[in-house]
Amino acid sequence: MNYLLLDTSNKPMSLAIMQDDTVLVEHTTNIKRNHSVQLMPAIQTIISEAGMTKQDIDAIVAAKGPGSYTGLRIGVTIAKTLAYALNTQLYGVSSLAALAATIPNIHANQLIVPVFDARREAVYTGVYRYEQGKLVTMLEDQYMTISELNNYLEQNALPYVFVGYDLENIQDLLHGNILHQLPKASAMHALIENPEDIHTFKPDYLKLSEAERNWLKTQQD
Repeated sequence: MNYLLLDTSNKPMSLAIMQDDTVLVEHTTNIKRNHSVQLMPAIQTIISEAGMTKQDIDAIVAAKGPGSYTGLRIGVTIAKTLAYALNTQLYGVSSLAALAATIPNIHANQLIVPVFDARREAVYTGVYRYEQGKLVTMLEDQYMTISELNNYLEQNALPYVFVGYDLENIQDLLHGNILHQLPKASAMHALIENPEDIHTFKPDYLKLSEAERNWLKTQQD
């Protein structure tokens, strides 16, 4: 089975082509450039490098959030469009779980805490660990203050490590070691479960955008 995997949930962009469990091609960039400009050409490039055509793709896997509103909208929209046009299966994977999965199963007794900076001393985060070689969720993905996250982790008996990138503004607030890690689209393959409905699949933002919050406020006034 041939998979196209894409993660545009934040500034880095990662794409991969896999055949069953084998990675054929994987590209990850951390260049500040609009994903709407670079995503489709990048998809065409890796499919070509894998010696395939779009018609050879059997399933598309997309990071569904949380993350950048713009990045998520672009990635999910293109994944849905391609899945519909090519009549393939579509899978959505947590962006945080995908980042946690980039850490190999050498931290079996350690919690893996992926973090995205949500500004104002808050983060998007979840808590994961490996059990019998499989990444499992210990704390569901959510938006929370860094203080709340530190308190949760310090009350837990297990050691932990933060995983993220572009954390310069908050790294002094995180009480623990940080692994600076870019996403790897291929890491999502081990996380796929049930196919999504192409028509209803949408990003999981976890938190309303500022424009949406302002609109809701006007409705409540």
